[in-house]
Amino acid sequence: MTITKTLTLTVAAATLGLAGAALADNHGGETPKDQALVILTSDSLQTQGMAMILSNAMQQQGTDLHILLCDAAGHLAVQGYESAEAINTPPSNPAGQVKPEGILGMLMDKGASVDVCAIYLPNSDLGESNLREGVGVAAPGPMAEMMRDPSIPVYSF
Repeated sequence: MTITKTLTLTVAAATLGLAGAALADNHGGETPKDQALVILTSDSLQTQGMAMILSNAMQQQGTDLHILLCDAAGHLAVQGYESAEAINTPPSNPAGQVKPEGILGMLMDKGASVDVCAIYLPNSDLGESNLREGVGVAAPGPMAEMMRDPSIPVYSF
């Protein structure tokens, strides 16, 4: 029974891939970089703005960001999209007013990877050509690996 159970688990692991194996590879002994996954689904302008502001702060502190935009938040990844209005930043931030899509562009310029959910485009009238340059479409397998990797915190808004 133990041999069968072990063989079954080994086959299942080989078939599905070990979660986080690709992300945990330290490329020749280098220390893995601090990473974070931010999942944004909200259509709330303030929630989108705060998610981007916090993502920016994490990136400034050296975190390698992966951003997944789903549902209404996927619109931020569409080329030419503009929020209805800007949001006021906190008094500690002299930027004044910002739009979430503007911060997203800045994060991308500084190396953040951005994807829309795999079901975003098939459930809209848009195609990949409508996405901002550099935005991808998330594949469920690799995204699940990242979500399951205990060394990568997941923040959801």
